[in-house]
Amino acid sequence: QVQLVESGGGLVQAGGSLRLSCVASGSAFSRNHCGWYRQAPGKQRELVAGISSGGTTNYLDSVKGRFTISRDNAKNTVYLQMNSLKPEDTAVYYCNVGGRYSSGKYYRSDYWGQGTQVTVSS
Repeated sequence: QVQLVESGGGLVQAGGSLRLSCVASGSAFSRNHCGWYRQAPGKQRELVAGISSGGTTNYLDSVKGRFTISRDNAKNTVYLQMNSLKPEDTAVYYCNVGGRYSSGKYYRSDYWGQGTQVTVSS
């Protein structure tokens, strides 16, 4: 059973940056694909970025060029670097680990972090 602990959220002004971290338990992290999702109030949860075990990445169109997903297998950690933040990026961000990576896209597992709030003011 995978346990995920997220951190790094907060309040930032438009144009600012945040780095989210997700630490996973277990010894199989390096073989797992990972993804970051977000959910704003009244909206469905959406995939923001995915990364395969081999390092292939995919992104939501609206964050391309601004967000970067990466991983450090030695630390069992997946990151989401968020630059040039916009008010529409405001949401709770969730880490997901152990899903599928198919046709250049990440597909979720049932293993979620608790979520971390990101608020971008204008």
